[in-house]
Amino acid sequence: MSAQGLESIDHTVHLTHEWINELAERLGWVSKRSAWRLLRVVLHRIRDHLAIDEVAQFSAQLPLLVRGAFFEGWAPKHTPIKERHAADFTGAIDLLMAEVDEYRGKEDIQCVFALINNRISDGEVNDVRRCLPEDIRALWG
Repeated sequence: MSAQGLESIDHTVHLTHEWINELAERLGWVSKRSAWRLLRVVLHRIRDHLAIDEVAQFSAQLPLLVRGAFFEGWAPKHTPIKERHAADFTGAIDLLMAEVDEYRGKEDIQCVFALINNRISDGEVNDVRRCLPEDIRALWG
């Protein structure tokens, strides 16, 4: 039992640290803060390409704290966005990651995709990928 009797909160904190640690390892980054930032930014770009039903289904497989970050700042009336090209997708992420010295662009974004592939069910990953434009799906690999 947790010290405060809030096992579900303890559990989601633990899971969130697992996600961040795995991503930092995949990236080869020292800064867990930067890894968390990249995860949030990429999840937001993915989210903004999805219809509301798919957002709900995808988010259900995220740890509670990651899910909260996923929904942070979401404006459903402005989604899904119609961005079609991987260069636009990565460019938007590049702008938000510009001040992170360790950030290398496309290869780091692909590390987030690899994390998602490892942590989310294959069926849901396939559903999300099918919702993305072909050029962005190809970036996911």
